[in-house]
Amino acid sequence: MTTARSAGQGTRSGGGEAPAGLHGDVRGGSHGGLRAGLCGDPPGGFQDDAAQVPDEALLRAVVDACAEGVVLCDAGQVVVARNAAAARMLPAARPGMDVASAGEGLFDPGHPEGESREVAFAGRRLLVRRESFGTRHRAWYLRDVTAEHARTEALLAERRRTDFLLEAGRRLASSLNPRRCARAAVELASPFLADAAMVVLPPAARRQAPWLRSVPGRPVMQEGVIGPAEVAQVPGLTEALAGFPPVPSRWLDPAQVPEWLLPEGFGVAAHLLVTPLPGNGVPAGALVLARGAGGEPFDEETETLVRVFASRAGAAISAAALYQEQGETNAILTGGLLPPLLPQPAGAELAGSLRAAQQTSLVGGDFYDVCLPAGEAAAGAADGEALLVLGDVCGKGARAAVLAGQVRQSLRALLLLERRPGRLVALLNRCLLASAVPNSFATLVLGSLTAADGGVRLELAVAGHPPPLVLRADGTVEEVASRGSMLGAMKEVVLQPVTVELAAGEVCLFYSDGITEAFGGPSGREMYGGARLKAALAGCAGMPASAVVERLEQLSTEWLAGRVQDDRALLAVRAKGIR
Repeated sequence: MTTARSAGQGTRSGGGEAPAGLHGDVRGGSHGGLRAGLCGDPPGGFQDDAAQVPDEALLRAVVDACAEGVVLCDAGQVVVARNAAAARMLPAARPGMDVASAGEGLFDPGHPEGESREVAFAGRRLLVRRESFGTRHRAWYLRDVTAEHARTEALLAERRRTDFLLEAGRRLASSLNPRRCARAAVELASPFLADAAMVVLPPAARRQAPWLRSVPGRPVMQEGVIGPAEVAQVPGLTEALAGFPPVPSRWLDPAQVPEWLLPEGFGVAAHLLVTPLPGNGVPAGALVLARGAGGEPFDEETETLVRVFASRAGAAISAAALYQEQGETNAILTGGLLPPLLPQPAGAELAGSLRAAQQTSLVGGDFYDVCLPAGEAAAGAADGEALLVLGDVCGKGARAAVLAGQVRQSLRALLLLERRPGRLVALLNRCLLASAVPNSFATLVLGSLTAADGGVRLELAVAGHPPPLVLRADGTVEEVASRGSMLGAMKEVVLQPVTVELAAGEVCLFYSDGITEAFGGPSGREMYGGARLKAALAGCAGMPASAVVERLEQLSTEWLAGRVQDDRALLAVRAKGIR
């Protein structure tokens, strides 16, 4: 038996010294060294002569310089030679050994030749390929792809984190309800970040903190409230709800987690992470994450991801809470500016309609109101004198609605001192002149309604407003002959008060210029005008007051056909008579 020298000793062939690191073993003298192993079986059809065959030292140098590990075996799967790279990857694969014993799972004789497969071995990822050289030798090529695999895994993990944050942004931005945002945060956090997730919102009534909890595989969202004592039982939760920076997971003892924090059947918490949800200047709550036994601990990358996610969830919850608070405030303020529920004074039937210029708004610069005497209003009585007003202030939208509300409140205050329409208009003019709000101009119709035999009596004062129309029992329409100057413009107002008598079934219509000055029709540029309004009112003879208002509102809307409109207001007074 002839044994090749070790890499340290070298092997001389053709006058050359073999490079260190290549190990070979020639059995029975039949291989003729590495030359016989690699060149003894040339591919079919390829003929070579002795002058063209490189010496053994050159072959050893070429193979040893290869970045891939090369393990050369004979037909019996016994290692004949290996290069330096193979020696580093597989120290056990020495010449003379059975290659299968050098690396379990690496050298599968049934693996197709020329195809690479990735194998986990000794903490590394190796790419293994087999090639045959004739019938006597097999070469196994090994490439260490551990670093490549780690980079790929890191890239895929980063992509998963990016996709998670994108999905979180989409879902968290899809609602302006704080509870729905908190629910989305919990559903997103579990299972991507933890085995169980809980969002604890800031304490509300009686210092009770609402919470929502989710567990993978359980479709039902769990909810409840906890008090200060329960909050203090969870490590880091009190600080998180106060907005302090998050405590690293390794500093939290999961053994201190109370049983109520985890879902039923969850088991023991092995890892715990509590992170504040930053809000708009104040904390929006806290995110509690738990991983069960066997779960991976929260590493630094995960904690960074959780902080980014918590900041987005906190911003969404905070924005939704702010929107909800503003909505409730707007509802309260708007409620005082909306038209009132109309009382029904003795002998009369009232109906009104108000449409704001801005389609998304319920209020505008047009308004109407009905005021009963203080005692009757408190008692819900409908007897005696009632004051009717329909007006229009300068501007549109919320600013105009606020001024309209001020006019209505001023009138109600002045009614405690004065009930004559002409005098009330003059006092209201002084109020608008003294207002700090710029352009406090208004036009209105003010009427004092009292019951009379067989009908009602209206004492009207018109201040810069379109005069009311009267629909008589025979279907004719009259325009009230009352004029006056706009309020808030001059120190003294000029008025021409008038008294109108309505018999049973007759109607007096108060309206704003948004009705008559509406542009629309077939061309879209034609003004509705007073003549059309009178004709439309004439067609309402015999109708109840509510039907009159509804009909006129319908015709006005059809005329506009969805085009830009002004504020529109209608108030109809129909005499019923006293039996």
